[in-house]
Amino acid sequence: MAASRRRPRSRPSRRPHRRLSLPARVKRWDARVASRINARTTGAVSDGFWRGLTRAANHGTLWFAAASVLVALGRPRAAARGLASLGLASLVANLVGKRLVGGDRPALTSIPLARRLERSPTSPSFPSGHTASAAAFATGVALEWPAAGAALAPLAAGVGYSRLHTGAHWLSDVVGGAAIGAGAAVGVKLLTPAVKPAVRRDPPTARMIDLPATGTGEGVFIVVNPGSGRGMGGPQPGPLLRERLPQAEVHELADGDDIGDVIERRLAAETPPTVLGVSGGDGTVAAVAQRARAAGLPLLVFPGGTFNHFAKAALLDSMDATLRALAAGSGREVDVADLTFGTGETITVLNTASVGLYPAFVEEREKHEKRLGKPIAALIAAIRVVRRGDPLEVEIDGRTRTVWSVFVGVDRYYPVAVAPIERRRLDDHLLDVRILFADGKPRSRGAVALAFGGRTDALVARMPFLQGPPALEARTVEEITIAARGDDPGYAHDGEASTETPGEPRRITLRVRPAALTVYSPRE
Repeated sequence: MAASRRRPRSRPSRRPHRRLSLPARVKRWDARVASRINARTTGAVSDGFWRGLTRAANHGTLWFAAASVLVALGRPRAAARGLASLGLASLVANLVGKRLVGGDRPALTSIPLARRLERSPTSPSFPSGHTASAAAFATGVALEWPAAGAALAPLAAGVGYSRLHTGAHWLSDVVGGAAIGAGAAVGVKLLTPAVKPAVRRDPPTARMIDLPATGTGEGVFIVVNPGSGRGMGGPQPGPLLRERLPQAEVHELADGDDIGDVIERRLAAETPPTVLGVSGGDGTVAAVAQRARAAGLPLLVFPGGTFNHFAKAALLDSMDATLRALAAGSGREVDVADLTFGTGETITVLNTASVGLYPAFVEEREKHEKRLGKPIAALIAAIRVVRRGDPLEVEIDGRTRTVWSVFVGVDRYYPVAVAPIERRRLDDHLLDVRILFADGKPRSRGAVALAFGGRTDALVARMPFLQGPPALEARTVEEITIAARGDDPGYAHDGEASTETPGEPRRITLRVRPAALTVYSPRE
């Protein structure tokens, strides 16, 4: 049956002047193209492929997966530019295009049954949001990394065609979406020009100190978490450490081992260690750091996790870097934070702590990471948590606020986002606080600020449909207290999460502790 492009029925409308009508010539072309596509005999495999591709692009899932691959390839700026372009394109397509133009979608009766989607879209037809997102992401990546953009272009074009093949859109919808997506990427480029490659800094201006030096590991006790960094493809650290430091004692954690108990038993031995070492991710390192602080011993960190934020900040980006620092006896006194619960219990925070979406995100990620690996598991977790998340009512330093998330970093972090990723110093002697407010703001404002940070939030705040004060607040303090006013939001620190906050009231207090931890670090 030939497709027909129908004009919307004339009916009383509360918004009679908000929609623009496409020219009759465009509508005739739409009907002609749809008729030719629908008349073609394809096959079950082809139809299944295009339906699968269009489903993969729902809610930007395909492009978040592509962004995670770019990050894994060491191109986070290309991923960020692509996602920022996608976010802007989605805003323009949904809040401007569909409101001003809109229109009816192709009639289901004109689409072959095998090509129809399980759920037919009900939103206005023009423009195609899927195509806008695809074009925006591919163009945004291309403006930062042309080779990757060229590789993504066929995939983006395929998403656009899939909307025609499945009968979800007209040709003009796809063309309009592509134009909006490409324009959004160019707009993001103008607002945020490509950043010049950063010159490596020496973040720890923290004072260099002399520590016990050894090239063989004498007096060193190292705790290894074999579960850290699973799926990263590197060699097992235990055998390597025993080979490189033959006189060190290396303890690999087994199921049921408690890090604190393992270290306390070793410290109580007749000849206790003079150096505590750890191979693992940030959570494992933080646990050993707390014991090192209590015992007054220097900490030796081998990066063994997926991200190793603290190790990188201390210039310990490889096992060789740590071994050089140990052999030279070079170290630094660095800042940490004390996280205190309502029970009075205190734990050490090396990098960050947070309340809100992030703890639930980590918990959801851990459900999938054994099977899928951390990058894909993180993508799935982010989509699910943002979709079902609700704002929190908390008390921050005595003032009740409704928030999506509160981030607290030890020393200053960059960029200005809800969950920044780069710590440039180890001796700022302060806490970096980022609060994502939900007070009187639509979810879309929170989602934009959560995904793209303060600069994009400031841009969105000027848009007519989302205007208002910034959703993201950034400030520095020496101490902050966060208390739950409703349900317990839980908390996270250094990549470890809990859905329950110990004690009553359900409260956490973070205080910066300047130069409270001694860590081996190479001289630069």
